[in-house]
Amino acid sequence: MVEVEHWNTLRLKIYIGENDRWDGRPLYKAIVEKLRKMGIAGATVYRGIYGFGKKSRVHSADVMRLSTDLPIVIEVVDRGFKIEKAICEIKPMIKDGMITVEPTIVVWFGTEEEIKKFEEDAIHEE
Repeated sequence: MVEVEHWNTLRLKIYIGENDRWDGRPLYKAIVEKLRKMGIAGATVYRGIYGFGKKSRVHSADVMRLSTDLPIVIEVVDRGFKIEKAICEIKPMIKDGMITVEPTIVVWFGTEEEIKKFEEDAIHEE
């Protein structure tokens, strides 16, 4: 197992609602599929159990107050130039939500072949 620290990476977080749709299917699925096709390193979808947004309406997974529109957060980490491209692709899909971006330090773990591909990708940065 080889590891490489990388300092030119960003963490992208996309905040949307569970009921948000894109072309008739859940928006979070459409976004993750688009990110995958773009060759993004990875994405994870989190479903919130309690929260509120800009309208201050509480969304809860509590049985007594069951909401059908829970908060969804999609978290993505990749090289800065890939995150910038992803934002350009995803922005038109979001009608009501928020995107945040922050720098992050990544320590990549993997086989020598995976690390070599990672390093070769760095050469192709735009």
